[in-house]
Amino acid sequence: MQDRAHLPTEQRLLDSSNLDEMPLLHAIDLMHRQDLAAVAAVASQRNEIAAAVEIFASALLAGGRVFYFGAGTSGRLGVLDASELPPTFRIDPSLVQGVVAGGDGAMFRAVEGAEDRADDGAALVDARQIGPNDVVFGIAAGGTTPFVQGALRRAIERNARTIFLSCVPRVEGEPSVDVVIRPVTGPEVITGSTRLKAGTATKLVLNTVSTLAMVRLGKVHGNLMVDLRASNEKLRDRATRIVSTITNTTREEAINLLTRADCDVKVAVVMHVRNVDAAQAREIMGNSAGVLRTAMRAT
Repeated sequence: MQDRAHLPTEQRLLDSSNLDEMPLLHAIDLMHRQDLAAVAAVASQRNEIAAAVEIFASALLAGGRVFYFGAGTSGRLGVLDASELPPTFRIDPSLVQGVVAGGDGAMFRAVEGAEDRADDGAALVDARQIGPNDVVFGIAAGGTTPFVQGALRRAIERNARTIFLSCVPRVEGEPSVDVVIRPVTGPEVITGSTRLKAGTATKLVLNTVSTLAMVRLGKVHGNLMVDLRASNEKLRDRATRIVSTITNTTREEAINLLTRADCDVKVAVVMHVRNVDAAQAREIMGNSAGVLRTAMRAT
């Protein structure tokens, strides 16, 4: 059994040593201060986050895939981020996948001991035929998760690009990956509970990396999600407002454009700006690498 007492995430936070006796508002203030510390820790990793964005975006541009590997909270946050990208940015769900130790059931109920099996992580890299065009993004708040380390080592052997996100200083035996993002968040309000500020830091990093990768892929115009999948009433309303905003048309005109464009925001915008039909707009978008700003300016 590995001794992890030296890890910051396993040490006690002096400020919360009497948490069970603390007035409620004081406890809330304490947790808020610790959350702000997580934000500061993420800010310290801006260069590493930028490198991860470049790897993430480059892989998808080259026809590769990105896989988040994690256990417990780390694994669930990876699955969450991956699952939110298809409706937000209209990407194929196979392009960014979350892999959690213990399988899909571990999303809802802890699978004891799953994170301790490095061979399971390696086997799942093999099962997904991860290769040189792909990225394995390992997430381990405490840095030592065998499942994650096994996946990263096998990914390196298969010549995939690798990113490691950890909330502790380097630990002995860490895989030598392409990029390490290390927001060191320190002891938790409840000792060892990395679902707290380590989890907050992890979510912030994943938000930033995946969102800015999508921006670099042309999935955003200005700050508008022009590649959203309008699959429900809320998103159809948002798509209408996006088209109306970009084209400076009325809501009714935007609805008409979207109807003719089969709810594709980019196609609807190009139809209006270039005065073409839907088929021609799709061709223009294809010739513009899916980047709306380029398609709007094309001659």
